[in-house]
Amino acid sequence: MKYWDITLPISPELPVWPGDPQIKIERVSRIEDGANANVSRLDMGCHTGTHVDAPFHFLSAGKTIESLSLDALIGPVQVVRIPDDFSIITSEIIQVCGINSSTKRVLFKTYNSSFWQKFGSQFRTEFVGIDESGARELVNKQITLVGIDYLSIAPFRISRPTHEVFLKSSVVVLEGLDLSSVEPGDYTLICLPMKIAGVDGAPARVVLMQE
Repeated sequence: MKYWDITLPISPELPVWPGDPQIKIERVSRIEDGANANVSRLDMGCHTGTHVDAPFHFLSAGKTIESLSLDALIGPVQVVRIPDDFSIITSEIIQVCGINSSTKRVLFKTYNSSFWQKFGSQFRTEFVGIDESGARELVNKQITLVGIDYLSIAPFRISRPTHEVFLKSSVVVLEGLDLSSVEPGDYTLICLPMKIAGVDGAPARVVLMQE
């Protein structure tokens, strides 16, 4: 079995969504200062790095992150490569990008994956996202989980329509993936968001497996 960890390491150098809390990591207890153990404190938003959106993120009466079913978060997944010519994934692109008829979980690899190494902590607005028509096409295909390789599944400044389509249809939204070392194809997905009660999203450790 081969494994790919497609999770972004959390550090103060990781870009965050404009207006979201900055990442702060502080060691509050130090062995070298005489403490019994090293202890650190982490301060960040729930949508930091690789993370899952709960319906409550955009729906006032939506479910919170701890209520998501593991059935959608673990299982077969298809990684689909979107050519660099496209900055918005529309319904037309969804129809021709090669999603298998049996696919229920899909991760989109785009030119976004190059941003993590190329731009470091600098947030980029020109990332590839799925528009409302693309989201509706994926719902029509009965997809249960959609992931992408930047901090939003939707294009910059038009977040709500795409998220509402997915979250109203109980599609799990997985954002902030690093697919730079992953080839298109079929894998097994393990996605485990932190089980934080009552919140709109949570960072996740996400791994792909393939025999």
